[in-house]
Amino acid sequence: MTTVGILGGGQLARMLALSGAPLGLRFRILDTVADACAGQFAPLIVGDYRDESALAEFASQVDVATFDFENVPAESAQWLSARIPVFPNPRALGIAQDRLAEKTLFRGLGIPVPDFADVADRAGLDAAVAAIGTPCILKTRRLGYDGKGQFRIKSPGDVEAAWDALGAQAATVGLILEAFVPFERELSVVAVRGRDGEFRAWPLTENWHVDGVLSASLAPARVDAGMAERAYAHARALAEALDYVGVFALELFCRDGMLLANELAPRVHNSGHWTIEGSETSQFQNHLRAVLGLSLGDTRMVGHACMLNWIGTMPEASGVLREPGGHWHDYGKEPRAGRKVGHATLRADTPAELAEALTRVGATLGREAQVAPVVAVLAT
Repeated sequence: MTTVGILGGGQLARMLALSGAPLGLRFRILDTVADACAGQFAPLIVGDYRDESALAEFASQVDVATFDFENVPAESAQWLSARIPVFPNPRALGIAQDRLAEKTLFRGLGIPVPDFADVADRAGLDAAVAAIGTPCILKTRRLGYDGKGQFRIKSPGDVEAAWDALGAQAATVGLILEAFVPFERELSVVAVRGRDGEFRAWPLTENWHVDGVLSASLAPARVDAGMAERAYAHARALAEALDYVGVFALELFCRDGMLLANELAPRVHNSGHWTIEGSETSQFQNHLRAVLGLSLGDTRMVGHACMLNWIGTMPEASGVLREPGGHWHDYGKEPRAGRKVGHATLRADTPAELAEALTRVGATLGREAQVAPVVAVLAT
């Protein structure tokens, strides 16, 4: 029986383990905390990702390794790759961890991106703001996610505050300044590439964020065929350039009919959670198929789907479960402000039926504001 090792024991690892059960897979998890929620479904090794003794114990128990979040040290993935197969490869992980390297790769592949500049010191920030203009966003090059490690500079008068907020990190994780994009829509391509180079993608997904954290995802996104093909072409180019194996997400801004790449997530992705019930093959099972060298599953949709994220605390489940296409996912986490604790997916055969179900759920759970933008798109 094959054992898959996962670096990181959050909800993504948990859902990977659940999706691997029908394939007869076993799992081992390495995480830094003893209460990692994936440990409720698979044996958990507690240790630092840089601790070679913990890594060695982990490697001795698994046949192949992957990870569930992009801040696992690339050096640890590299150490493991000398001993066991690791997918995606450490190079892909390392590039995705550095916004400057990531944006440089996008540009080199001809994928449009907002203007950006490396910021090494305060003088460099002043020069970058002068070149790019305002509004713009100062970000840490590493370790930022869900809106963390960012400061929006609305005018030159905000530069001092931005440096006070993030400048100390210039020498440790690095900084990048990016032009602000007044986007009309946020889209994502969730795609998978197998060991043999086979590439598949799920229908394009439209996303809504609140305070930098994903709030809702709708699939399929309402886009024309030309835009979807451009998005898929960008994702395929990235996958081939990185010799990528596994699932990844390419996050995109849509502005005036143009797609601008925001970031690459080298893992299964929050905006692909709807695939569990809304696709022939979920992103989680296809990730496992890819890293194991198995045939990839069909990514076509089953109807229309919307995923709603639960942040901080879980609402009452009954409002979702009474819907014919309602599906509930509790991650088994302790409630905490800003923490992703679960999600729900609503699936229906038509956009109108999905809009009606979302309206009922929003009213029942007091989440009218969360579902309103999705319902508005479905009504167009």
